[in-house]
Amino acid sequence: MAEHSFNTPLRDEDIVQLRAGDVVRLTGTIYTARDAAHKRLCDLLDKDEALPFDLKGSVIYYVGPSPAPPGRPIGSAGPTTSYRMDSYAPRLHALGCKASVGKGRRNDAVRQALKDHKAVYFGATGGAGALLSKCITSARVIAFEELGPEAVRELTVEDFPLLVINDCYGGELYVQSDRVAVGLE
Repeated sequence: MAEHSFNTPLRDEDIVQLRAGDVVRLTGTIYTARDAAHKRLCDLLDKDEALPFDLKGSVIYYVGPSPAPPGRPIGSAGPTTSYRMDSYAPRLHALGCKASVGKGRRNDAVRQALKDHKAVYFGATGGAGALLSKCITSARVIAFEELGPEAVRELTVEDFPLLVINDCYGGELYVQSDRVAVGLE
């Protein structure tokens, strides 16, 4: 397992270096969106309307952060379960999204989209939202403010710690880690 540091937006040449199990420290701009926001993003696409951010090279973090405490840009910002975005993710990857961040397994369609479009799925540590928020240096709502915590936010992150769960080659950490743990590899 290798360690990498990347700046956003991500490029194909970044993605092809990654393998399931690699550690990534991400710096730059990422966007938040959960299922309600994903539906709205796809509704905008259906109407040929502009999205609130450029999908090309983007990273979408599946999070509904808590309110910011005094002196901080954001509250606790831990990942949400990713499968709720599985029906939308392949379309966003086809349009240039290079990575999503969440927790839990992805379905076959998402894993295939990662291979087809040179993208990855990162895991963030569930239950560590307060710690993860310390890597977020700014946060602002850019769309769907009425969704509250589920609004689309633009986050600036610095050395945001991630783990590659699914790579663009079909590798999956959850499957590999089980095999390694029982000595099959």
